[in-house]
Amino acid sequence: MMARLRQKGWFAALWLVCAICVGAVAAPSWPALTGRVVDSAGIIPADTKLALDTKLKELEDKSGIQLVVATVGSLDGTEIEPYANGLFRAWKLGETKKNNGVLLLVAPNEKRVRIEVGYGLEGTLTDALSKIIIANAITPRFKTGDFGGGITRGVEDITTVLTTDAAEWQKRPSLRAEEPDLIDQLMPLIVLGLFIFVIWIMIRNARGQRSRWGGGGPGGVFFPPSSGGNWGSGSGSSWGGGFSGGGGFSGGGGSSGGGGASGGW
Repeated sequence: MMARLRQKGWFAALWLVCAICVGAVAAPSWPALTGRVVDSAGIIPADTKLALDTKLKELEDKSGIQLVVATVGSLDGTEIEPYANGLFRAWKLGETKKNNGVLLLVAPNEKRVRIEVGYGLEGTLTDALSKIIIANAITPRFKTGDFGGGITRGVEDITTVLTTDAAEWQKRPSLRAEEPDLIDQLMPLIVLGLFIFVIWIMIRNARGQRSRWGGGGPGGVFFPPSSGGNWGSGSGSSWGGGFSGGGGFSGGGGSSGGGGASGGW
């Protein structure tokens, strides 16, 4: 069941519900946003990195869409879904009002890849399309060790979906969206059920804490006292604070709610 949830992109939603409700997930140490390609894992050849940066700059100049590629040496013990969402929010990719950012994240040590999509692009770069791009364009090349080629092809397909009329790119078998199956249709109810269950557990534990400590003050097991961080959604919010990137490049203040897809190889 969990394997299928990962494939459908709904595993990210489950992680977000749990992380937001429980409030006990420590933010990893995010890499700095130093450019449109942040190769912390050192897997992208120099010439490929330069070509990618040129393509990503052209995309942003023409459409305002901020697509950033990132590789990390470690996910700090977390799943890639919450890590990608937290990094996206920390970097604040996309424009504040349009939330038109996209993050292509690769974790070679864990053999995981994710396309994280900003709120404003979820209707265009859907979860299903993100999954197809990962399965058809990216992971087959990663399996042969061609990280530069897989990332380049992924960027090309993402750009095609975001900038080309749907009638055109739907003719390509490699990008043709699949019809949703039963699990896709039922998953919102599953996520809602999990949300209600977690809330119930929180209330029961909170009552137990008040009973044990005589009412107590704010905070507790599930909601530790605030230290100034913001877990809410919306423009400019983040898990670990925003970055003003080096080299004159930075995010525009956009945000993501977990849209996209993940894959492995």
